Amino acid sequence: MAEKKKSIREDGAFLKKLLKDMLLIRRFEEKCARMYGLRKIGGFCHLYIGQEAVAVGSITALDLKKDYVVTAYRDHGHALECGMDPGVIMAELFGKSSGCSRGKGGSMHLFDVEKHMFGGNGIVGAHIPIAAGIALKISYKKEGGVVLCFFGDGAIHQGSFHESLNMAKIWNLPVVYICENNQYGMGTDFSRVSAVTDFSVMGASYGIEGKLVNGMDVMEVYEEVLKTVSNTRKKHVPAFLEIRTYRYKGHSMSDPAKYRTADELDNYKKQDPILGLKAHMLENRMLTDDEFTAIDKNCRSASEEAVRFAEESPEPKIETLYEDVLA
Repeated sequence: MAEKKKSIREDGAFLKKLLKDMLLIRRFEEKCARMYGLRKIGGFCHLYIGQEAVAVGSITALDLKKDYVVTAYRDHGHALECGMDPGVIMAELFGKSSGCSRGKGGSMHLFDVEKHMFGGNGIVGAHIPIAAGIALKISYKKEGGVVLCFFGDGAIHQGSFHESLNMAKIWNLPVVYICENNQYGMGTDFSRVSAVTDFSVMGASYGIEGKLVNGMDVMEVYEEVLKTVSNTRKKHVPAFLEIRTYRYKGHSMSDPAKYRTADELDNYKKQDPILGLKAHMLENRMLTDDEFTAIDKNCRSASEEAVRFAEESPEPKIETLYEDVLA
């Protein structure tokens, strides 16, 4: 009799990897908040704290040798999960020449061709057609890959979203559209500005199957995205997921987030994706408190090291101002 395949919920080594990745994002983002407060980071800076399960669970389901990630301006977590170096990311936030965009893009424009991380894009919804273009390339060259396209609830009413989904279905492009619904488009509750509050049905207008996923549970995110990616890869059809999550911080570092109550924030913090996975692992004896402390310490050290690298990196030379300019 064949041995029953172990569920990922029973795989301690795999879950430890998910836990470590989420903790690294959390500690990195907390360090970014401190550096912004010290004015080491300038410009826009959108933190991912609270949403870690979405990037980690989704991107873990990919094969980044042939798959791609395209996302919006809240992109630090996706970049880290794609394997980008924390020091190189922090250097970009500091505007240093050793950053991934040579210090020219900052927080919203993280990018790494080799790791198939295609942004980091600053204009709301403008990257959704780019994802369709990458998927068209994959399809045309028969590469067998899939694109994950992440965007927020604020982008779902942009024309580019609807045009891209229509085109993706007509051409049967291998792209999975993921709406990270963190409840607020800037400072407005998504339910106040949308005629439809279950975004998972919005792909139906274009014949694209959709599903609602709990974005506070990294195991559920991984399982659902893995199934969706596998189906998209096999059948060569686009898909749509609404992953319902929550950001603990304001829209950006300049937003005090006074438009929501302390009770609402506390309620979501009780669903924290990191603490939820930790509790599951402790309960099932896959983790000890000492092991968690050690993982956390390593993540804090990696974030400290990223800041050291950024601070020691050189400023861009003045002549680079006119390099990499298309027109």
